Amino acid sequence: MISLKKTFRNEKLISLALAGVLLFTTLSSGLLTACKKSDTKKVKPADYGSYGSDLARKIASDFPERKPYSEGEKGAGEAIKEEMIKLNYKPEVQSFSTKNGTSQNYVVKIPGTGFITEEENGKLGNVKRIAIIGTHYDNLPPTDKKVAAKTIPTNPVKKGETVETTALKYSYDGISDNASGTACLLTAMKAFKEYPDFAYDVYFVAFGAGNDDYAGAREFYKSLSEDEKQRIDVMYCMESLYAGDKVYASAGFKSLNLENKYKMRRKLYQAYDVCFANTLYTNYGFDLYYNESGIKADLDGDKKDDIYNEVSTNKSDYIVFDEAGIPVVFFDSYEYNFNSLDEMKETKNLNLQNYGGKVRRTHDDSTKFLDSILVEPDYDRNGDGEIDCSGDRLQIRINAIAFIVVEALLKGSDYGMTKAQYEESLAEKKKQAAKAAIASENSVTLKPSAKRTYSTTEEETEETTSESTSSTTKAPTKAPTKKATKKPTKKPTTKAKKK
Repeated sequence: MISLKKTFRNEKLISLALAGVLLFTTLSSGLLTACKKSDTKKVKPADYGSYGSDLARKIASDFPERKPYSEGEKGAGEAIKEEMIKLNYKPEVQSFSTKNGTSQNYVVKIPGTGFITEEENGKLGNVKRIAIIGTHYDNLPPTDKKVAAKTIPTNPVKKGETVETTALKYSYDGISDNASGTACLLTAMKAFKEYPDFAYDVYFVAFGAGNDDYAGAREFYKSLSEDEKQRIDVMYCMESLYAGDKVYASAGFKSLNLENKYKMRRKLYQAYDVCFANTLYTNYGFDLYYNESGIKADLDGDKKDDIYNEVSTNKSDYIVFDEAGIPVVFFDSYEYNFNSLDEMKETKNLNLQNYGGKVRRTHDDSTKFLDSILVEPDYDRNGDGEIDCSGDRLQIRINAIAFIVVEALLKGSDYGMTKAQYEESLAEKKKQAAKAAIASENSVTLKPSAKRTYSTTEEETEETTSESTSSTTKAPTKAPTKKATKKPTKKPTTKAKKK
């Protein structure tokens, strides 16, 4: 039987990882930095430049309609595969069919070093655990033709006049849902290459047909061996990162069971920790929120009211893994600051209310439209008078979430420790053993007679030992008791006490 060890934060490995990110951003000629660095020696976390946001906009532009099983979805999938190859990965193309058509998953499996465990006999063992990072690349274009043909008056309207109109100047392309999540997956894959020796076996997956009851995720999970299914620690999922007011991280609905709450949300809490510990707000103005609405409702269909905290109103590919009892961390943009479930929506932004604050699967999910509202000029974040930071919300969110996902893997597993964590554990044990040895040695060298005794005189309150003597009398071999020392003496002067 394996005894589990308490894991420790891998500061050394993280510092090496961040150094790798600096090297990566310096050498990649096509990569723009998100924020310029006044001190080139200082590495900022999540400094991945515009790679992800450029890629999201390209996918949306080249394949605006990516309906499950369509030619647009197929073209987007091929583009994703080519991007994975450019990153020096060898993706596996996993074709699957449903009653509605044929689609593809694109899978990259990267073996890790495994986690170190200590068995009851004292010998070290190795445990292999899996982390899955995935998102769907298809979309579901709006079908409301009346909304699609929406017109805007160009002249003031007077009674009896004909209204001259013009068509909307933007069109749907699914930039938020889910070109943004797809680009975040690829950004995480690019960042991942700069990290040395991950303990996890990491599976990156671009799911097809996500809008058909998560068909791609279901096919992928079904393709795993029973051993692989048992070894999955966590599934990270990203969707619709652009349009919502805030970015939330959520657990799955299985975490609503109080008996499993901590187990199913431990990875969620690690993601929060990465965000808060790495100054993402200081550098980019990025915060990771969690739903604390506290509304009571039956969220998981068990006919019992749940407290609506730390779970999402939006479902995505993570549902497949949540149903299997696997901890999930779901990232999406939304707004939960409402008093009821019916009120909740993606945004309170007054410029995004054409559909009542909803953007997904509406014509407002358009690069041209969202960019015109959400992209701000680059600005001086640190107040030194230099324009040093991007105002592109899409870029900041993609980079921050990719960073959080990859860094969270360094937190380790409940089933063992990384090599660095194990070495840190040994160092801590040695440190504690050394302290214990010093304490033990000090306790042995103390003489039994070296105790404080107290008399009625101030002079006799000084510490005595069997070897100590005064200038006039030899100390008694037995410490005098309070009853035996009734010798009032004249209070010594300050000078006498110094002698």
